[in-house]
Parts: sequence; structure tokens; C-alpha cells
Amino acid sequence: MRLRTMLIWLAVVPTVAMGTQVAVTAERLLVQADHLRDDLAASKRIGEPLFRLMAELQAERKMTAARWAGTPVPDADLRDRRAATDRAVAEFRRLSADTGGRPESAQAAEHVSDVKTRLDQLTAFRSRTDARTGVAAQTIAYYNGVIDGITGLYQGAFSRTDDAELVEESRPVVAMISASEMLARQDTILTLAGPSRELTPAAFGEFLDDAGAHRHLYDTWIVPYLPAAEKETYEKITSSDAWKTKLRVENAIIAQHKVTDAGMKLPADVGAWPAAYQEFAAQLVELGTQRSRDLLAHADANAGELETQVYWLVGGSAGALLLVVAVVVVTTRSVLRRLRRLHERTVAVAEQTLPDVVARLHRGQPVDDATLPSVSGNQDEVGRINDAFARVVAVSVDGHRQLAAERHGFGMFASGIASRTGNLVSRQLTLTEEIQDTFGHDEALLAELMRSDQLTVGMRRQVENLLILSGGEVPDPHTEPMRVADLLREAAAEVEDFRRIERHALDEASVEPSVISQISHLLAELLDNATRFSPPRSKVVIRAELVADGLSVEIEDRGPRVGAAGYEEMNRRLHSAPPYSELAENAHRLGLFVVGHLADRLRSKVTLRRSVYGGTSAVVVLPNDLLARPAAPAGSAAPVSASVPAPVRVAVRRAAPEPAPEPAAAERPEPDPTPAPAQHTPALRPVTGGGGSRPALPERVPQTHMTRQLRAPRAPEPEPGPGTDTPEEVADAWADYEEGTQKVEAELRQEQDQR
Repeated sequence: MRLRTMLIWLAVVPTVAMGTQVAVTAERLLVQADHLRDDLAASKRIGEPLFRLMAELQAERKMTAARWAGTPVPDADLRDRRAATDRAVAEFRRLSADTGGRPESAQAAEHVSDVKTRLDQLTAFRSRTDARTGVAAQTIAYYNGVIDGITGLYQGAFSRTDDAELVEESRPVVAMISASEMLARQDTILTLAGPSRELTPAAFGEFLDDAGAHRHLYDTWIVPYLPAAEKETYEKITSSDAWKTKLRVENAIIAQHKVTDAGMKLPADVGAWPAAYQEFAAQLVELGTQRSRDLLAHADANAGELETQVYWLVGGSAGALLLVVAVVVVTTRSVLRRLRRLHERTVAVAEQTLPDVVARLHRGQPVDDATLPSVSGNQDEVGRINDAFARVVAVSVDGHRQLAAERHGFGMFASGIASRTGNLVSRQLTLTEEIQDTFGHDEALLAELMRSDQLTVGMRRQVENLLILSGGEVPDPHTEPMRVADLLREAAAEVEDFRRIERHALDEASVEPSVISQISHLLAELLDNATRFSPPRSKVVIRAELVADGLSVEIEDRGPRVGAAGYEEMNRRLHSAPPYSELAENAHRLGLFVVGHLADRLRSKVTLRRSVYGGTSAVVVLPNDLLARPAAPAGSAAPVSASVPAPVRVAVRRAAPEPAPEPAAAERPEPDPTPAPAQHTPALRPVTGGGGSRPALPERVPQTHMTRQLRAPRAPEPEPGPGTDTPEEVADAWADYEEGTQKVEAELRQEQDQR
């Protein structure tokens, strides 16, 4: 739905809704008034007969209690009392069946059914009383249950009204009916005591409960809600002698009763109860009747007010409806016009301005803030929306600007750390070489130096990984193309477990000098991964041959199987250089990130797949523009390299990364007396004798720096045993080692001659 259509509906819907609301409200008020008048009619029709039934049942209950207690009750009086109750019951049944066409609530119907069911048992309980079968408490409980049902009917009848004020006002009326029943029960219990003034413990407890309930109802639910005139009447009743007698008798029963074998013996003061009860009970009934009349009168007045409100509502709403229609039409047209202009500006910023600004920030170019939307300061709704959008754009641009600055700063920081660490690693390699030159006659030391050199080379590769991931360039000292066979040898020399690698250069080709270090690093990462994730004694094969798209290098291992989903995920990372945001979640796959970034720079393709031996095969395809093919001699064929282990280090060591910016004076470390490494430092090479011109290093005295408690004789260290390599493997390694050393020295001499 278009915005214009929505705004038109915004104008139409309130108008229709207002008219509908007026009609619904008027109808509701009229229905409420009709219901209220129906409730009034029902209360007048059934209220008095229902109250009369309750009074007749209370009188019959008292006379029944007297007969159970042994008090003389003439049979004629009992028959007359029961006849009066029967007439009230018949009238109740007739009126309850006539609802006036209005459906009763479920609660009211349940109360009516309960009262009728209990009244059906009235004849049976009368027969028990006449025959003295059962117990008196059971018969009295029956009358109590019937009267409770009548009280519930009263409460349901007053709560049916839709007027909340009348419902609140009816609560004291219902409470007064309940309080009157509590007094009648007290009178019945004292009548049940009879001439002996003795009660069962259960009856005595009920008397106390009824007395407490009566006081609670008047103090909590009746007196606080009585109008001033009726409250004054109640105060007159409570200050009368009859009421004082009531309180005196209740207090005497509570404080002066005696516990006997038969039950509870009441004090002689109970004799004053009947006369006092006749007086204050009649006064309370009259007060309740007056409260009921006032409630009905108030309900009638409310019904009239509701009808008057309907007339005023219909007339006033008609005029207001016309005014609203005019205002809505004018406002809608104005809002449509302003929103259209705001939409055009917003689309222009979102589709043109903001993408251009973000792209410039990512490229490190400055951004002119004048091209961004500005805050106008308008205080109306459309103006505030425009200003809010301008602030959102400003915050977004500031965030991208800060993010670009942080990326650039982090790249410089990581590059600086990598450069300094690379310098230290290169100096470490130089130091290892000098130690070899000095002590190369010691074969055991030479073997350990070879291991140290290999580990240091691995450290340098990890430093270069950090440099690559931070956006830096891998330094490349090569000035001449390198044969593929030598390139494979250099990449294998980067791996700690190089003896397991078999190299096969199937074609004679060379690689451009500017990319030698990057290709070597990429292959070294794949070879290192292959040796680490394959059995220790298995071989890792690397083959290189020319294909239509360039140079194909395949690395095959005998490692564990990887599922198809695993290869798919790894190839996705390799084919598209992954963003740095994934580094934190995939730190254990740092090699994949490095290979992916190098492949992206070299415009090459790296694919991982399952090999025919069950392991993993990594295929690297280098484009033709990275190759520099030399002219092959006439009559010569492309050599195939033997499957011999790689030397410790045969190629020229790469130059250390460019150093980071010089720190401030306060942060600058002390100068290192060790000379900086040259741009081209040869690898370890065998030496026939030590250099006598070098000064001897300081020699530590064992345990002189330790505390006295730690100076203890040490067990002699075992002599190093012979290596596990076969003589043929050692001979091949030294042959490659000598070949690489001679080539390095020749390149150094050539470079010096050129200078």
C-alpha cells in the first residue's frame, strides 16, 4: 500500500471510526440504561419476597431449635410457622421461574438451583425434628445452608448491574443482610441452649464465630460506606440499652462460661438476650431496608442520567464529526507534501551519498562533511524525523571513519611488531651461522645448530604470517628468476619436518623474482599443514608442472580423511580472501587465512580435495604472468628432480621486514651491540675449522648465580646418541646443503662485483 493511500485511509478511518464510536457508545448507554431499569424492576419484584423467605426460615429455625432444646413449643404455633414458610417458598419458586425474558448469569442460575435443591429437603428435616431422629446441629446446619444460598442470590442480583458505582454502593446492603443472618444465628444458638443453658463445644464455637463475624461486617463493610444520615441512625442503635445488653451478654458468655461434662455452661445473663434481641434486631432490619430503598432510588436516577447522556452525545458528536473531517483533510494534504520531499532526500542520501562516503573512508580518502545531511533544528514531527536521519547518518559515518582509522592503526601496529620481530629472528639466524662458523668442527653441535636454525626459520614464517594478515608485504631480496625446482626446495626448507617431503619438478620453468618469497611462503604453509596432519613416518609429495593456465603445484599427504563439508568450507576461505572479522573465531586456522590472502595477492587459485590415498591433496595454480621461462639448451630435456630430502636451508634468506617507525626517546630501547643482518645472508654451511680470530665468549661458572639451598651436585648428562638418519639420507642432505651454499656464495660474489 502506498503512503498516499495510507494517509488517505488515515483521514477516512478516524472519521468513520468516530461516527461508529458515537453510534456504539450511544447504543451501549441505552442498553446500560435498559439493563439498569430491568435490574430495578427485578429487585422490586423479587427482592421483598426473597427477604420475606429468609425471615420466615430464620423464625422456623429458631422455633425448631427451641423444640430440640426441650423448650415447650405448642404444636399449633409450629404448624403456623411452617405454613408461613411454605407460602414464602411457593412465591420464591414462582418468581425465580419468571426472569422477564432476560437471561440469567451462570452464577445466579447456580445459586437459584442450589436454593431450590435445599428447599426440596425441607420436609425431610421437619420430619426428623418431629421424630427427634439425628442431631440438632445437623438440622440447624440445613437451615443455615438455605439462608446462605438466599444471601448469595442477593449478592448476585446486585452485582449484575453494569454500573460500577451502583455495584460498589450495593456492597453494604449485602453486608447488612449477612450481618443480620449472623445475629439470627446467635439467637438460634442461645435458643438451642434451652433452659439448661448448656451448649456443645461446637455450638459454643459457632456462637463466638458469629459474634465476631457480625462485628467485623459492621466495622469493615457497613459503617464506613453508610451515608451520614444512616450512619447517625446506626450510632443511635449501638448506643441503646438493648445493644448494650447484647454486648454484655456476649462478653459474659465469652468470659463466664463453664466447661462441664455435657459441654459449655452459659452464665445466667443469657436470660436478658431474647428481649434485647427483639428490639435491636428490628432496628437493624429497618436500617437495612432503608439502605435498599436508597440504592434502588439511586439506580433509577442513574438510568435517567444515562438516557440524557445519549442525547447530548449524539448531538455534540455530529458537529464535532464535521470539524474533524475538515481538519483531517487539510492536515493530510500537508503531511503528504512534506513526507514526499523527505522521502526524496532520504533516498538520495541512502543510495548515493552514504555509499560513496563509506567507500572513500575505506580507501583512506578524506570526506567532506558538507556532502552529508545536516540538522535543520525544526521542531515539528517531520523536521525531527529529518534531524534524526541526519544524526543517524553522522553517527554511521563517524563509526566508519573510526573503524577505518582503527584498521589502519592496527595494521601499522601489527606490521611494526612483525618488522621488529623479523629483525630479531634474522639476527638470531646470523648468530646461529656465526656459531657454526666458529664451532662447525663439532658434528654434534652442528646437528643441534641445524635444528635451531630450522626452528628459527619457522618462527620467521609465523612473523611473516602476521605481516601478511596486517596488510604488509613480504620482503623479497631476489633479483633474478628462480627455477621451480629451487623454489620447491626453498619452500620445503621452511618446514620443520622437511626430510619427509619428496619434491618433483616435472617441467623446467622459473618464477619472477618479485613473487618468489610469496609463492615460497604459500607453499611452505601448505607443506607444514601436510606434515603436521599426516602420520609421522609417511611421505608428503610436492609436484610442479606446467599446465594451460600456468604452473600447477600439487601437495599430497596421507593424513586423515576430511568430509565433503569440511573441504567445501576450507575452499571457500581459500578462494575468497576471508575478512579479518573471522580471525577471532578461527584463530586455529591461521594458515588458511595466510594462504587465502597470498593467493588473492598472487591472483592464483588454491583447491583442497581428497587424494586417491585417502589423505588431502592441495592444488595451487599460478597464473602465467608469474612465470619467467628461460631458453632451454638445444638437445636438452626438462630435468626431473630426484626424490631426495630437502636441505636445511638452500636458498637465499629473505630480508627482514622494514622496521617500524622509531619510538620516542622515552620509549627507545638501548642500542643492541649485535650487528644488523645483511639483506642477503647465506644459510648455514659446513666449515672445516673454527675461526680463531673471534674472541672467546664469557664462560659462566655453574650454580654461582643460584641460592645456597639449590647448589647441589647434578647427575651427569647422558652423551648424545647417534642420529636415526641413514648414511644415504645424511649424504643426500649434505649434497643439497653444499649445492645451496655454493649457489649462495656465487650470487653474493656476483652482487658485490656489480656494486
